[in-house]
Amino acid sequence: MDTAERLITSTQQLLWERGYVGTSPRAIQELAGAGQGSMYHHFRGKPDLAVAAMRRSAADLRALVEAELAEGGSALESLAGYLTRERDPLRGCRVGRLSMDPDVVAAPELREPVQETFAWLRELLAGLVAEAVEAGELHPDLDPGQTASAVAAVVQGGYVLARAAGDRAPFDEAVRGALALLRASAPPTPPTATGRPDEGS
Repeated sequence: MDTAERLITSTQQLLWERGYVGTSPRAIQELAGAGQGSMYHHFRGKPDLAVAAMRRSAADLRALVEAELAEGGSALESLAGYLTRERDPLRGCRVGRLSMDPDVVAAPELREPVQETFAWLRELLAGLVAEAVEAGELHPDLDPGQTASAVAAVVQGGYVLARAAGDRAPFDEAVRGALALLRASAPPTPPTATGRPDEGS
């Protein structure tokens, strides 16, 4: 692993653990085993390096989600798979965590990777909701965009609840609640000629 790569991966780790404000150039250099001269040879400064690390974390997240969705299943199963994917709620989201950092929010170049990632995620989830509605898995009155934002908010909000409690239980409860709401929104089974729901007999 070359110096630039070590600097990026070290910054990814520190941003996840400490946030942007808590990540100092000295800490990055120590973790990467790189000197100050090496850091400024490859990057203009901490903001430039942070953007590179944030874009790498965003790309890693996209690749992970896309690989999981490529495993197949119905649209509703894919939504459920996204919600129940193995996570460490007490560590939070590599990308979402940075949205709580005032320096990131205030700087367009730092905020952009976060903004782009969640726009991509909402679009992806909205597509799954639309597919599920078309397939009859979800109620036709559900708005794909609104539902996608709600699903994303459950995960990100679940991280906050878990970290505040020091326990993953609130995150798991939020996920189970979201799944229950999605499944409850499935359209009713149409009645048969006898007036009873079709039991597949």
